Amino acid sequence: MSETDSHAVAAPREIELKLDCAGPDLTALAAHPRLQGAESSKPELLVTSYYDTPNQDLRAAGLTLRVRAQGDRHIQTVKAGSGGVGLFDRAEWEIEIAGESPDPAAWAETAAEKVLRKADAPLEKLFSTVITRRVIPVEQGASRILVTLDEGRVESQAGDAPFCELELELAAGEPADLFALAQALAETVPLRLSATAKSARGYALVDGTGPSVVKAEPIELPEDASAGDVFRLVALACLRHLRLNETAFLASHAPEALHQMRVSLRRLRSALSLFAPMLEADPRAVSFGDEIKRVTEPFGHARNLDVFLGHTLPNLAKERPDDGDLTAVRELAEAERTDAYDAVLAILESPQWRGLIIDFAGWVEAGAWAAQDAAAEDGPAFAAQVLDHARERLKKRGRGLKKLDPHTRHRARIAAKKLRYGAEFFAELYTKKKARRRQDKFGAALSDLQDHLGTLNDLETARSMMESLGGPPVPGPDDESTRDLLTAAAEARAELLDVKPFWR
Repeated sequence: MSETDSHAVAAPREIELKLDCAGPDLTALAAHPRLQGAESSKPELLVTSYYDTPNQDLRAAGLTLRVRAQGDRHIQTVKAGSGGVGLFDRAEWEIEIAGESPDPAAWAETAAEKVLRKADAPLEKLFSTVITRRVIPVEQGASRILVTLDEGRVESQAGDAPFCELELELAAGEPADLFALAQALAETVPLRLSATAKSARGYALVDGTGPSVVKAEPIELPEDASAGDVFRLVALACLRHLRLNETAFLASHAPEALHQMRVSLRRLRSALSLFAPMLEADPRAVSFGDEIKRVTEPFGHARNLDVFLGHTLPNLAKERPDDGDLTAVRELAEAERTDAYDAVLAILESPQWRGLIIDFAGWVEAGAWAAQDAAAEDGPAFAAQVLDHARERLKKRGRGLKKLDPHTRHRARIAAKKLRYGAEFFAELYTKKKARRRQDKFGAALSDLQDHLGTLNDLETARSMMESLGGPPVPGPDDESTRDLLTAAAEARAELLDVKPFWR
């Protein structure tokens, strides 16, 4: 529990599954067979104003403060936890107030009180949402779910932005039923797991940013986390990383967004591999890993072409300014990249992809793995075993690194990558000063090794790609620069193995 929450009175939990959709989808959803026969509310206009200090202290603390006008009533709400993906499980303090401006008495004893007292700054309205909402109660399994159809816009001094959203709020029952209902609705309309709360949309508008490329964020872990707690938080962090960059890629086709999508997927598959001892009793773990790898195979080819066109060819052009063959190769590579991007977009727009992500999120939140005894194991003890195994695998696969063939060297690179992801996943379980110092040294040595192995892998990919495109050869495995990289990689591996593990 954070320091902010520890000083607040206990609050009701709001558990809801958020899904993104388009305007016409809401009309289709309203006519969905699963939503017929229920006593739905009449469409209602909701105007909600969001407040923060000039320095956005509430936002920095992961809190939102809003006042919603419903007819002649005004409801003030403080929510904790603005980030997430799919299933948003947040503390919520809600109370009716007399007017449209925030009431300090209403946020007393909530998570916002300490933050605002420390900030000692006036609140200002940053943005508002204007929404037409319809709520339909649905029975799913043994659960009662409120299906909320929201269509509206965010308004700010920086401009407006429209949005549509489907929320499935758990009024009573089990979270697994939220995902079951989502899959049933997704058979009719294209729904995507959401990673953006309404407040995040508003702050993005104020910041002047649209869907943007994001890197993996540090994963906050409770001190008493079990192995199951860690896996859930790690998997959800990977999903959030994926969905934010998927949205950015669909909006811009930016190469960096594609790259970050691939990073998120590698991290996700690494998590399934690293946590395999805990997940082995649940066969869906292996099937998810296999399916994600199969479906996203074209992503790798598109990324390789980005690297080839963005780095390999420009570097060769500097070395060989009069080589006309490079122009023809570039034209072929650009045409092939266009086809590769079309393949990626076809995957992202497919119902199979959207359903896979919703299904995987549901399994992470409520899969059979969570009921196994292994999930209750002490988090740090489990992490130490996993990291020991990953370190030993890298030690074994990287032996004699300078003489390894490209295929075997690639396996060493994958082992290094898994060790790095594992170190990042479990980092917050080891927060003492000595462990932090060791983490820094370990991370620096591992990063050096990965950089050298990554450059070697890029050269191998460039050779293969140049050959397939009929271009001139690039430096071969006996080139001096390649030998220097191999020497540097071997030295980085030796330095890494000399660093004391931070988890011991």
